[in-house]
Amino acid sequence: MMNLDMGLDPQSNMSLSEKLGQISWSLVLLITAVACIGFAMLYSAANGNFDPWATRQIMRFAVGAVIMLVVALIDIRIWLKFSYFLYGIAFFLLIVVEVMGHVGMGAQRWIDLGFMQLQPSELMKVTLVMALARYFHGASLEDTGRITFLIPALIMIVAPVCLVLLQPNLGTSLMLLMVSGAIFWLVGVRLWKFALVIGSVLAAIPVIWHFMHDYQKNRVNTFLNPENDPLGHGYHIMQSKIALGSGGMFGKGFLMGSQSHLNFLPEKQTDFIFTMLAEEMGMVGALVFLVLYTLLLVYGYVIAMRCRHQYGRLVAMGLTVNLFLYMFINIAMVMGLIPVVGVPLPLISYGGSSALTVMTGFGLLLCVHVHRDVRMSRRGMSDF
Repeated sequence: MMNLDMGLDPQSNMSLSEKLGQISWSLVLLITAVACIGFAMLYSAANGNFDPWATRQIMRFAVGAVIMLVVALIDIRIWLKFSYFLYGIAFFLLIVVEVMGHVGMGAQRWIDLGFMQLQPSELMKVTLVMALARYFHGASLEDTGRITFLIPALIMIVAPVCLVLLQPNLGTSLMLLMVSGAIFWLVGVRLWKFALVIGSVLAAIPVIWHFMHDYQKNRVNTFLNPENDPLGHGYHIMQSKIALGSGGMFGKGFLMGSQSHLNFLPEKQTDFIFTMLAEEMGMVGALVFLVLYTLLLVYGYVIAMRCRHQYGRLVAMGLTVNLFLYMFINIAMVMGLIPVVGVPLPLISYGGSSALTVMTGFGLLLCVHVHRDVRMSRRGMSDF
């Protein structure tokens, strides 16, 4: 007989085979389909060669897929239990970056592990969501209405954001702030508090501008007037717009993009890979790709809504918002709608830390789905 007083439920002691049966394999298939588009684009970026990018990306995806499934099968209450610990590791690595990080392209963002360049700010995108979900798990509206209750959560956000800004990495710091803001809104923080923060930021813009690096100021100026320096700071975005427009309705064909293959398009394997996709596949191909990406977001939203516990809902929604921000910022950036901030396109852009972090995020999303009916106490640890 089920003992409800002990917080037990049918999902408390699922076997491995039962958990595998609960995994949303349609979501796994969708993730794989999007990743295959990325492999094809990296193959094209190398002028019809798997090296140097596509082969490595396929290997990373294979490793990431294993990590994704392992993460999905671990009891979600274990992830809740270690959320603060994982956040602490990511925060410590951000400090390590400041002390002995690897410098690349004018920024100090990586730790050289020998076999890969680890970017701790990517890990923070996931662990911050987990830590905030842990903090707000079981919190009432009365709790979220008290400023004193929100202060520890604000410290958890501001501390890593400041470290990321020092690297400097404005794009990732903005993503951390926006994802955190989404979680604050989901737990019921009043709108006037958001208005107060936004108003304070707007008032501080002159001060922020003063402390911005020259390259960051150039990006803002280039965004406002890219035609003023078409061969200098405005070159990247001008070439991106030319490539987007030249693709037309149906594109120039796979491996036939002139802007990318004649090396006019910068960073075609990373930040500007969507531009190459649109040039070769046209507006129709780009829209098909966006539909697939939208389906990923829909899956995330549905998984969050079907979850019975607050921790899972917040993790799923936080990671879904994070995925949306990746997509929106990258695509808006290459279209010239926002300044260039160097945010990759998940599953498509070439990269190590970002690829593995995104796959870990998908693993947590699947984990929420597998353990959606697990009952948790307010502390979340009644069954341990």
